[in-house]
Amino acid sequence: MKHINNIIGIAALSLALGLTSCTDYLDKTPDSDVNPETAFKNFTNFQGFVEEIYNCIPNKESCYWCTSFNWGEDEIMNTGGGDTHITAHFDLGDYRHWYDEQDKGGQQSWLNRPGSNPTSKDKFAHSLNGHAWYCVRKANLGLQNLDKMTDATKEEKDFIKGQLLFFRAWWHHQQMEWWGGIPYIDRVLAADEEFNLPRLSFRECAEKCAEDYRAAADLLPDNWDNSTIGKKTLGKNDLRITKVCALGYLGKVLLWAASPLNVVGAEMGASKNGDTYKYDADMARRAAEALGEAIAHIEAGSTPYSLALYNYAEDDASNRPGYGIYDHIAAKGSANNYSDIFRTTGQSWRMPGSVEAIMRGPMPDINGSNWNFAKLWGPKVNNLVEHDAIIHMPTANYINYAYGMENGLPLDDPDSGFDPTHPFANRDPRFYHDIMFDGFKFLLTASDDKEFQYLQMYTGGNMVPTGNPARNADGSRTGYFCQKLVPHQCNKYDGMYNWGGALQTYLPYMRVADIYLLYAEAGAAASGASFQAKCSVTAEGAINVLRDRVGAGHVATKFTGDQKKFIDEVRRERACELAFEGFRWQDLQRWLLLTEYPFNIKTRQEFKRVGNYDFENQDPRYAEVTGWGETVIVERNLSTKHYLLPLKESEVYLYAEYPQNPGW
Repeated sequence: MKHINNIIGIAALSLALGLTSCTDYLDKTPDSDVNPETAFKNFTNFQGFVEEIYNCIPNKESCYWCTSFNWGEDEIMNTGGGDTHITAHFDLGDYRHWYDEQDKGGQQSWLNRPGSNPTSKDKFAHSLNGHAWYCVRKANLGLQNLDKMTDATKEEKDFIKGQLLFFRAWWHHQQMEWWGGIPYIDRVLAADEEFNLPRLSFRECAEKCAEDYRAAADLLPDNWDNSTIGKKTLGKNDLRITKVCALGYLGKVLLWAASPLNVVGAEMGASKNGDTYKYDADMARRAAEALGEAIAHIEAGSTPYSLALYNYAEDDASNRPGYGIYDHIAAKGSANNYSDIFRTTGQSWRMPGSVEAIMRGPMPDINGSNWNFAKLWGPKVNNLVEHDAIIHMPTANYINYAYGMENGLPLDDPDSGFDPTHPFANRDPRFYHDIMFDGFKFLLTASDDKEFQYLQMYTGGNMVPTGNPARNADGSRTGYFCQKLVPHQCNKYDGMYNWGGALQTYLPYMRVADIYLLYAEAGAAASGASFQAKCSVTAEGAINVLRDRVGAGHVATKFTGDQKKFIDEVRRERACELAFEGFRWQDLQRWLLLTEYPFNIKTRQEFKRVGNYDFENQDPRYAEVTGWGETVIVERNLSTKHYLLPLKESEVYLYAEYPQNPGW
């Protein structure tokens, strides 16, 4: 099929050179826009060429007015406003809505934005599907013209080549996670070339990505600030691709290829027949070695990255015991705290990420979170959280699975100490950071809405739909709200989403904790909990590093001696640490658990309060309840075809070697 380049969004050479440097990283001469010899002759101009690829990285949170990105069993949206969003369509198995267009009644996401524009600074102008092939071509064009970079040092040439190799792999990799194997394009295609490159398998694509990631890691620095080039631009290097980033994605793409979906193939019943544990051990070992190498660089202190601190004040501003964590108040003198990975407040709209973010896109616009994201997480009852009638809610099933006990055991373990009459006591500390539960002090500022100051999340409470169907639209369908990504003070009384709060939100694509989790899983798949490669920690130790950070108990010995049980614990830790960050669908997908109970249901928590607990003066985690149980809200009736998203119909009929995904 001729002219495939234009059809699948790969720009022609003239478009690829008609670029604007999309950050203030470096300036370039004006004629570099039109003259290839000038565009590529030195580092400054060539880096300007590369900058446009950075600019294309979509912002998952703010690519649309009311976006969504948690499409596993982890989240549900309210009825009325949320039932048109992709989350609801995924629950129905209607995956074609990933490429819905607004003028057809659809709700857009970071996967697809019609009219995506790589040169735009508008966050609404960027999407994965809209930019992927464009950026692949741009990376290939740069690699093809490396020989024109004559006025440059070896370091400068290495850094340019390393970034281009990384991005060529990354844009392929991002597509593969959603749609499976695709053609791997590693050269510039002529505009009139007959295009018949076949779709490769995921594993074949992964090997090509791995080759590019490995080469990129060998060329890129640990820390741009410590390089000759980076010293010229101190303070502007935070978003640069580094050696650790390339190693992290090298390990990730190999682990995905080694995972059950790409070893066994899509099937039903994987949890019952044991196929969910069938990894390619050799490929998993390769993944672990790359990830261990990344951890070693972080451990050595040669990178800008480290685990953020989990250090919160014991009391809140009113000296209420235990409330420092609920209100995300850092301990006195503490910096680089956990909450800052996801959002910052009172820091002049500083970009979130802290010391932990490894891969991020461009800096979000000032006050943009106010209009796109900050008003989508709390209750709409009495207009407590203003504007759009959309609420992202964590499901009860996910909370009960992911957030275990402080001692490190899952809730359903007979030794966990979980007490259904005091279900919020002694939970994993991240539960108190991430989740708003019954009795939680939602409004800190005095208001006329005293009835809603402390959340009533029990069955029949003023925040739940039982006995009041309207609460399906403005209350919680699940008995919980989430404040991991957006703090609860984002309401009309506390006003943190207003200008004075200087709230900035952004979700990193990769962070340090993810590196540890990927290493633990790859090591577990390779040989078990005692696996160790390239760094100071074993697979088991990597999980314990994260639990030590928050003060949770280590992995119990009852799990470490059994490879499958240890894999289960690694997966549960991943669910807890990365909750609501947009990774859950791919995890269930590659583990062959999307179709399997209990990962195919969404539930609401049912219970009643006992007595008249003094929530104003006592910690809500110790309140007594009765009738603890769950009610199923949604059951996702999915089949094997749902392990991949369908390709756009406009693409799959272009030529015979580019077929639709099975079942679609």
